[in-house]
Amino acid sequence: MTLEQKLLPHRDAIDKIDADILDLLNRRAGHARAIGELKGTGAVYRPEREAAVLQRIQNLNQGPLPDESVARLFREIMSECLAVERPLTIAYLGPEGTFTQQAAVKHFGHAARTRACATVDDCFKLVETRQADYLVAPVENSTEGSVGRSLDMLSVTSLQACGEVVLRIRHNLLRKDSQEIGGVDKVYAHAQALAQCNDWLARYLPEARRIPVSSNGEAARLVSESSDGSAAAIAGSIAAEIYGLNTAAACIEDEPNNTTRFLVLGHQDTDSTGSDKTSLVISTPNRAGAVNSLLKPFSELDISMTKFESRPSKSVLWEYLFFIDIEGHHKDAKVQQALQLLNERASFVKVIGSYPLAVL
Repeated sequence: MTLEQKLLPHRDAIDKIDADILDLLNRRAGHARAIGELKGTGAVYRPEREAAVLQRIQNLNQGPLPDESVARLFREIMSECLAVERPLTIAYLGPEGTFTQQAAVKHFGHAARTRACATVDDCFKLVETRQADYLVAPVENSTEGSVGRSLDMLSVTSLQACGEVVLRIRHNLLRKDSQEIGGVDKVYAHAQALAQCNDWLARYLPEARRIPVSSNGEAARLVSESSDGSAAAIAGSIAAEIYGLNTAAACIEDEPNNTTRFLVLGHQDTDSTGSDKTSLVISTPNRAGAVNSLLKPFSELDISMTKFESRPSKSVLWEYLFFIDIEGHHKDAKVQQALQLLNERASFVKVIGSYPLAVL
């Protein structure tokens, strides 16, 4: 039996399976459309429902596809079905090709319309005025720490956090007309990206001039429009896709676990999924023991705190805002009890939002 004869039954089976998948996808989209008609003008995106679907699919998965791949496939299926109801517009800190845009696509899928903004403030304003449905904002990086302007906006916005995205930051060396690193004599990137790839650059491109620009997306744009074949950019895979660049070297970051966490914000509250996180911002008068008093409700009620960070208050000199993440949903009984105690002890308490834990 020839190889072609051996392959034929498998190819025939795949063709039939593909037809079945297409039929099932369109049937799913039909139900999504019917749900959209029943909802009317209500929210079409329900983070808790999507989290439950992805968790259920991963629990059902028996391979050979890994859970991460299955989750990515079903995220895109849900994205396309959601677009049948109504396409979502997602604001992010631009320009095109940034990791924030990549986080938005990871969370909402390619069917969502991503809209670049010049500043974090503009992202918030766009959603607050309902010119966009949601925004994705970076809040902390595993190597660089918190994003200060995002935290400042979280303390004053009327928007609610309804989701989080955890993105592994993979820096790639991108070129216009080559897939090799030879001949590169200048490298464009954001200053942080240059720092995060310092050892790799020193080893493989020691003579190349490092040129900091406003973002990695901007670096990719500059290289795509340049006639200089010796120029390269450091950016993510989405920038290579948008600007038509080649990957000369992949994953050149010095820290292999470099990760950024983003929050998704919109106008809606979310229901509990049983695997949630709540973000808070609180403040207290500057007196001895005040912070210890604020934190006691969490330990007394056995609530795990996953983040605690202070930032200067912009309204009162030498007073601070404390940004706290805890496990649980603000509708959970223990969390409600802790919030009641916080309101009695703090001068300011704001629930930024409760949301499902990120699907990695």
